[in-house]
Amino acid sequence: MKLELNRIEKPYVFELENESGTICKIDSSKDIGGKNKGLTPMELLAGALAACISIDVLMILNKQHIEPKKYEVSVDATKKNSVPSPFEKIHLVFSIDEEIDLLKVERAIQLSIDKYCSVKSSLNPEIKISYGVIIL
Repeated sequence: MKLELNRIEKPYVFELENESGTICKIDSSKDIGGKNKGLTPMELLAGALAACISIDVLMILNKQHIEPKKYEVSVDATKKNSVPSPFEKIHLVFSIDEEIDLLKVERAIQLSIDKYCSVKSSLNPEIKISYGVIIL
């Protein structure tokens, strides 16, 4: 994996580009001079966790011939009040179709968290990761 990070505006507005040319804007939080022109690095990290688990969950469900019509994840992350200020807790709420068996969804989420998600396995094990499921 190769990425290129370029500052496009002072003080902290960046564009992150991958090898295929996809670009993501990144900025710092407002309390240290950010301009709300992109996601913060911590937002990207929490979002990467939600996306990684979601890819696993959808792949596991697809192998069971289950294709959700509706699928959403809300992320509620809490950081420690320190320097640095790493995540202390990340809570994910998965919203999915009512036709899908809740136990299959929960099993897929747990498999991802425990075994498959590369982002989760890259995080500090002290971060408490929890989840809930809402059937729409």
